[in-house]
Amino acid sequence: MKNFYERYKHSIPLIAYAIIYCVWFAYIEKKITQPTTIIHMKVDDLIPFCEVFVIPYFLWFVYVSGILFFCFFKDKQEYYRNCMFLFTGMTIFLIISTLWPNGHHLRPYIMPRENIFTRIVTQLYSIDTPTNLWPSIHVYNSIGAHLAVVHTPLLAENKKVRTGSFILCILIILSTVFIKQHSMFDVITAFIMAAVMYLVVYQMDIVAFFQTYHTNWKRRKLRQV
Repeated sequence: MKNFYERYKHSIPLIAYAIIYCVWFAYIEKKITQPTTIIHMKVDDLIPFCEVFVIPYFLWFVYVSGILFFCFFKDKQEYYRNCMFLFTGMTIFLIISTLWPNGHHLRPYIMPRENIFTRIVTQLYSIDTPTNLWPSIHVYNSIGAHLAVVHTPLLAENKKVRTGSFILCILIILSTVFIKQHSMFDVITAFIMAAVMYLVVYQMDIVAFFQTYHTNWKRRKLRQV
């Protein structure tokens, strides 16, 4: 049992944050249903509704979680970086949604066509309100997942995996505007936030900084004993 704990104790931050995020997000989705600000850009009106993009939109769940769990088992250091990247952005999103309720009026009132994809989109609309959108976590986390791929040697050295990840990342980003889940404003600001976090997590390597600080702190404590 002790060996199991030592081997998988790095799952504790993931489990703890998953609970916090789900509870917080459920709260704002239930309580904050009247946005104080409607997000809209002129370019949003030029983007057509394309229901087939609901497929990559849902693949986001497999993509982001799949990369995170791969790193969990195969590259612990990249797992920590990915957690830092994702959790920080998702927390910023929750704070913004709580303090500045936002939404949009981009969704079609009537589906332009009748097919399996429009039915899936209709179901999505019924469970996901057009509120609490900024910045787009679909966009931000997709960028985070692809960054994890290119910084994980076991994945990055495989050109097919690297290319497939990039294509899927782009398709997911496009899906957010083509099925009218997000405004271009949500997408652009997600890119900006991802760029800032890339500098913090990968260029400054804040995870390594905290690990070094923690190691030195433990050494000082041992000397005092």
